[in-house]
Amino acid sequence: MRGVNWRHFDFWLLGAVAILTIFGITMIRSAIAGNIELQELNLVRRQLIFAILGFVVVIITASIDYHTWSTLNQTMYVGMWVLLAILFVTGAVFFGSARWFDTGVILIQPSELAKIVMILVLADFFSRNQHRIHDLRVVIQSLILTIGIVIWILLQPNLSTSIVIFVIWFALLFVSGLKPKHLFAFLGLGILAPIVSFPFLVDYQRDRIINFLFPDPEARHGEIYNIQQALISIGSGGLLGKGYGHGSQVQLRFLKVRHSDFIFSAIAEEFGFIGTLLVLLLLLFVIYRCLLVAKHAQDAFGGLIAYGVATLIAFQAIVNIGVNLNLLPATGLTLPFVSYGGSSLLSILLGIGLVESVALRQKALEFSTA
Repeated sequence: MRGVNWRHFDFWLLGAVAILTIFGITMIRSAIAGNIELQELNLVRRQLIFAILGFVVVIITASIDYHTWSTLNQTMYVGMWVLLAILFVTGAVFFGSARWFDTGVILIQPSELAKIVMILVLADFFSRNQHRIHDLRVVIQSLILTIGIVIWILLQPNLSTSIVIFVIWFALLFVSGLKPKHLFAFLGLGILAPIVSFPFLVDYQRDRIINFLFPDPEARHGEIYNIQQALISIGSGGLLGKGYGHGSQVQLRFLKVRHSDFIFSAIAEEFGFIGTLLVLLLLLFVIYRCLLVAKHAQDAFGGLIAYGVATLIAFQAIVNIGVNLNLLPATGLTLPFVSYGGSSLLSILLGIGLVESVALRQKALEFSTA
């Protein structure tokens, strides 16, 4: 830690992240209240432990010069590739997907860490090839790097995380300065990809898309039912909500997976429009601070890291809230910092640690908090 100027540490960013994380733990507590099965799993205590570990990770990661990761990018990439390959063979299967290592105490989801690894790998690749970004061969090489990891995640199957990683790739490609005509070409391919790949999706993935496009209003179970309950929860919250621990849809368990995928609906019912607006503003502030760090970064590598983390948080928040509002098909992506999920929380806090590492070594002596 010697030689690090902690005056540049972004306490505004850390504070906003801490508020969101603590609020998430309190919401998980409310969401599982009265559910003996979930309470016996000690979800609140587990999330609290992961949060504490996560903030330790933030400080440790911030103290490490982010350039160190550039020298380890090949090792991280190969290590993640091997880890995901092993997961495909030996991973624990839940809800039809082999996404977790079951340690007997906790479930570990390597694909969450893969998001951060790919931010580092792609940031390093694009920063090294910054002056050749208009060469289509460089773009193809970056795409091959991305597919090399995504293919194992698709085989789990885990379509939502695969899409997140492709979005990170596209965002870093965009900010690296790719020609607009090439950007539009890749954007067009991205739009066509879901249509072309639809026949190759597994049954539950196809069902989610079909149910989203052609919902059955009489459904009493499954994804459609939960979306209906989510909309009822959001609507019943009104302006100020029913109060913490007093949401009928939440407490009477009409809303399923309310502590993870649909925690936004639980927030809306208990804290109303004002509560959800405050959560959104905090998330926007976190994204803004990450982009501010990217702007003042010492070099392209640091800027791309911060930009990649901002993209990850923004995209997951948009998709999670979009699902809750029935604007997008159900995906399983968590609401950053708020939803239950140890692997997700640890990984995204690792991303915040990387952003703080870039902030500590920024080129400007100070930057505005506005």
